[in-house]
Amino acid sequence: MASQPTHYSLLEVPEQAGADDLRQAFRRLSKRFHPDTTTLPAPEAEQSFQRLRQAYAVLSDPQARRRYDAELRLARLAAAATPLPSPGQGAPLPAVTSVRRALSGGEWLALLLLALALVFSLVLGVGLALARGAAFSTWPSWLPPS
Repeated sequence: MASQPTHYSLLEVPEQAGADDLRQAFRRLSKRFHPDTTTLPAPEAEQSFQRLRQAYAVLSDPQARRRYDAELRLARLAAAATPLPSPGQGAPLPAVTSVRRALSGGEWLALLLLALALVFSLVLGVGLALARGAAFSTWPSWLPPS
């Protein structure tokens, strides 16, 4: 996120901008970058307009904006915590943001097998204890019987 401009810089608004400010900035910039109204080459205009639309879509939705702001803060914290490379080292690795996704079929199968192994081991342990006649609970040695 550090190498790409933020949605706020694309829309040329401060991070505290309200809904009206965002709408006005989007309308002003969409006139500048829309492929039908710009002097930019068509592919560049389309790409710029798509980025502008994406930025406005994220910032105009309150939930998406909160998530984006949180990711932006995390990226800034990660960038601040990353030490600068010494002259002999390469560039630092980019910050990794977490992505919430659904579990795959293989992951569900692994969880199922893990749960079955847990249940099997509990049943086996209790069965062996019963077969040997072990007591499940004993009175603590430090506590006098009442």
